Amino acid sequence: MSTESVQPVEDFRLRAREWLAENMPRLEDRDASLDDPENDDASWARTKELQRKLWDGGFAGIGFPREYGGLGLTREHQRAFSAESAPYEMPLRINVPTLAICAATILDMGSEQQKRDRIGGALRGDELMVQFLSEPRGGSDLAGVTTKAERDGDVWILNGAKIWSSGAYAADYGLCLVRTDWSVPKHAGLTMFLVPVKAPGVTIRRIRQVNGSTEFCEEFFDDVMLPADAVVGEVNGGWAVASRQLYWERTAMGGGSPYISGVGRGIASAADQPLQALARAVGRVDDPKVRELIGESRANHLVQDHLVRRVMAGLAGGHLPGPSASMTRLFHAETDWRDSDIRLEIAGGAAVTGPVGDHGPGQVGEFFLNRQAGSLGGGSTEMARNVISERVLGMPREYAADRDVPFNQVEQGRA
Repeated sequence: MSTESVQPVEDFRLRAREWLAENMPRLEDRDASLDDPENDDASWARTKELQRKLWDGGFAGIGFPREYGGLGLTREHQRAFSAESAPYEMPLRINVPTLAICAATILDMGSEQQKRDRIGGALRGDELMVQFLSEPRGGSDLAGVTTKAERDGDVWILNGAKIWSSGAYAADYGLCLVRTDWSVPKHAGLTMFLVPVKAPGVTIRRIRQVNGSTEFCEEFFDDVMLPADAVVGEVNGGWAVASRQLYWERTAMGGGSPYISGVGRGIASAADQPLQALARAVGRVDDPKVRELIGESRANHLVQDHLVRRVMAGLAGGHLPGPSASMTRLFHAETDWRDSDIRLEIAGGAAVTGPVGDHGPGQVGEFFLNRQAGSLGGGSTEMARNVISERVLGMPREYAADRDVPFNQVEQGRA
């Protein structure tokens, strides 16, 4: 796309403002029953419906190249659209992981056909994608995965298990990191596959968490047949694809993805309620201590916004290395964690005894139970600190007993 053909940001903003007002439902008219975990299937159907509206209206995939169904516009266009769309119901659940992580990875590392099929399918609202990374027996060391794929003629046979996959039950395709060569060090024997979630041999089980959510799933692969063109990138070159995928995950978790439309989490929760409203609900809006807490949260979010802009500008301009995205991911997790603590301090006993409906104070207690999720999704905050220290600051690498050891010689489990 030539520079001359790009619509000025302010013209784009005005066009988006007019289109949104005429076509997208306002937030106050949203069906709140879609936030109930028991209505998750209906919530995903609504997400696809809204994404299709964006596609039909010419506002889907603002940052994606035109040849793959996007608009080929800039981050400034994306920010303008996100700001204008704030009062409207948007298909936010498709942002992460489908667009901001999976489609972004395929755009960078996939084949031409994968880019056209999967990115286009997601932008039209026809398909959802999921990440198959973590495993039941493993921790945060993704290079140690043991789910395997073996070549059998023209196809690959996939066997193993994954876990903590967000939204897998609703997805159509999963980016699945597996081991294809056990005779080389762990990072060298991996391959990334695009796995049809509903293929024969794939079993999905939803996991109910302490806060009632069933968003996460575990998956079992039993002799799943995959064609050769299901490989993303190169055979045994999966770590390069996974590294790019993790980059996009950290960028999304840090709030700096160029491939999302709209702002927010996609499902209303206690975290979306302004702290001032919570303070009023529990009768503490005039409490000086509560005012200090609200000010602390506001300061954290201002720093986070500026950090995201600074890091994203540094990455786009080549002034910062790619792993710098871990700084935004780490600060986002720390801010989220502190916010949940602040909400609990403000709500006090009402976090346990207060009403839950309509963002009542009782929902603060439920949110607190799940506060560590932000420090685990996209890799733990401990891993983010390691990445920053080793790959951004150039500090010595952490010791690893299995470094450069063929994976079939690495001791697995207890002796």
